[in-house]
Amino acid sequence: MNGAVSDFIDNHFHHFNARALKAAADGFISHLDTGGKMFLSMAGAMSTAELGRSLAEMIRQDKIHAICCTGANLEEDIFNLVAHQHYERVEDYRYLSAADEAALLERHLNRVTDTCIPEEEAIRRIEGALLPLLRSADAAGESKFPHQFLYELLRSGELEKFYQIPVENSWMLAACEKDLPIFVPGWEDSTLGNIYTAMCMTGEIKQVGTIKTGIQYMIELAGWYAKTSADPIGFFQIGGGIAGDFPICVVPMLRQDLDRKDTPLWGYFCQIGDSTTSYGSYSGAEPNEKITWEKLAADTPSHVIESDATIVAPLVFAKVLGW
Repeated sequence: MNGAVSDFIDNHFHHFNARALKAAADGFISHLDTGGKMFLSMAGAMSTAELGRSLAEMIRQDKIHAICCTGANLEEDIFNLVAHQHYERVEDYRYLSAADEAALLERHLNRVTDTCIPEEEAIRRIEGALLPLLRSADAAGESKFPHQFLYELLRSGELEKFYQIPVENSWMLAACEKDLPIFVPGWEDSTLGNIYTAMCMTGEIKQVGTIKTGIQYMIELAGWYAKTSADPIGFFQIGGGIAGDFPICVVPMLRQDLDRKDTPLWGYFCQIGDSTTSYGSYSGAEPNEKITWEKLAADTPSHVIESDATIVAPLVFAKVLGW
């Protein structure tokens, strides 16, 4: 039985981008109902935008089966988990001067549009808790992925005394409970990735490979896709960039470079973004372009919602969840 949000979408979203949203959500539901799995790619600052309020429930209800995200999204959900009360809202962020921005820096506030992440309570708090795990693994000659280290940190209970939001609103906690596969290309450009790089450069970490990164993640993704694609796998993309391009490429890699011609193409596709369709733009590329790269088939159900993902994604998730 549908809830109020789903009913509102059904009754009012009939044209243009609203219709695209409804069609994408209905296609998502149909894909799952016929036994398919759904892969989520997530760019932008969706964790700081608190997408976890709906994404966590999608994970708990097995509506999302794997995630590829930027390093920022991986860490910022946990930053918010332990430091939410210290975040600051900047209502007039459009009108800040360079001097205003410098004043935020002076207070150790890192701005993401209208929201400032507090360095001490968020970044340094997680850094302090994570470093012992990194040092221990390095000394033991162990090697893990970034998300595995963060899962280990969450499971340790070390952070629980700092929790400042309801645990049900953290998508990383939900993913950790499910041991959800996560893939994080380009992790080294995240805040924690920068910190780890500095530790390697100073010699505090002896083995750079203590944290696995891109090539190992692609190999892991290829194994996951090959094992999981007995059921059709859909691709739900928030934003563009490496978070979207990295995982969708696993299909042509398997089919063309490994000559596994029987590897199924992605079985559903939806992209949310506000990038203008333009020449040479991945984020602005139409789904049809992906057919030429052997990522999607000519008959793959494909949707594009040209809007702000912080508005659109929670609505799609709400409809999939029947809210």
